[in-house]
Amino acid sequence: MPKALMRIPYTGPLPPPRIIPHDATTLPRAIEALARFLVRPPRSSSSTVILSGAGLSVASGLADYRGVHGTYRLNQSYRPIYYTEFLQNHEARKRYWARSFMGWTTLHNARPNAGHHAVRKLGEMGLVRSVVTQNVDSFHSMAHPELHTIELHGFLRSLVCLSCGGHLTRAAFQESLAKLNPRWAAFLAEVLASGALKTEDPAQRSARGLKTNPDGDVDLPDAPYSTFRYPACPTCLETPPVIANGQRGRVEVDADGAWLTSSTAGILKPAVVMFGESIPEEVKVAAERAIDEANRILVIGSSLATYSAWRLVRRAQDRDMPIGILNLGGVRGEQEFYKSLKENQSGEDGVRLEMATDVLLPALVEYLK
Repeated sequence: MPKALMRIPYTGPLPPPRIIPHDATTLPRAIEALARFLVRPPRSSSSTVILSGAGLSVASGLADYRGVHGTYRLNQSYRPIYYTEFLQNHEARKRYWARSFMGWTTLHNARPNAGHHAVRKLGEMGLVRSVVTQNVDSFHSMAHPELHTIELHGFLRSLVCLSCGGHLTRAAFQESLAKLNPRWAAFLAEVLASGALKTEDPAQRSARGLKTNPDGDVDLPDAPYSTFRYPACPTCLETPPVIANGQRGRVEVDADGAWLTSSTAGILKPAVVMFGESIPEEVKVAAERAIDEANRILVIGSSLATYSAWRLVRRAQDRDMPIGILNLGGVRGEQEFYKSLKENQSGEDGVRLEMATDVLLPALVEYLK
């Protein structure tokens, strides 16, 4: 039986990067080095696989984990919910859905940035064959639907029922949350009207009593999360499914349609791989195949802090593939990735760059035209 692959964060300190080539500290030099990396022989059609992380979406107004304004730096008390906690704890689900309800509007209204569109253009140039993304914002599929993308950690655009496996759009779910929680909906309207969720400056959001985190999460200190209600799976409510013990599940709701703890089925979960949850086997296999079918890998906007992503770069290293990394801040295990790299190479065998993705990638596209 294949070993389960879980989404587990690495929380240790990450050393600052060693820029490769050493003179690629300016935009022109970084462009030249990354261009050499992408067009090095063997230049087969679409020979690069991109592995992207939260840093790529920062320019779209979303939070990342370890960047300059990352959650782990500005909100050191932040702890993401774990799968078992969501599965077993009704109060934890209330807290999760309340925070997600507040954060969804920002995520829903955000759009791919120049970095995502540059990836599309690199694909059109025949330089990129596929993308494996850790991000759950769906920006890659919006920016380049023609370029094959594997969403390693799932996506927030829909929910999945833990009992029947059915899906529900997040837009419909958000409407249900608003109806079940009119006071929260009124508060959200006030927050939106104040502009607190429109600013991309974390300091301004914090000044207005908000802490924004990755994956559409908004922290409201001292908020009455226990009052929040969430709906049951509509499919299970209509036709209760057979559950693990072989019996027919029970789905009970209050007068307004909110899920009750007397239920044994009908819990909806975001269609993301939560921390501590196993990545679906078909996704794991597809990600590995994307690595194996490429000639090189380019990491964009990721510190590789989750093992599920780090192991893909390690897989590329084991196959002697050139490795490129574009990320602000340190990356887990990057010293090992470059330990055999020749000092006199100028980017064709490997690059390690530290620049904003929405600046460097579009400039690279213009350079390569």
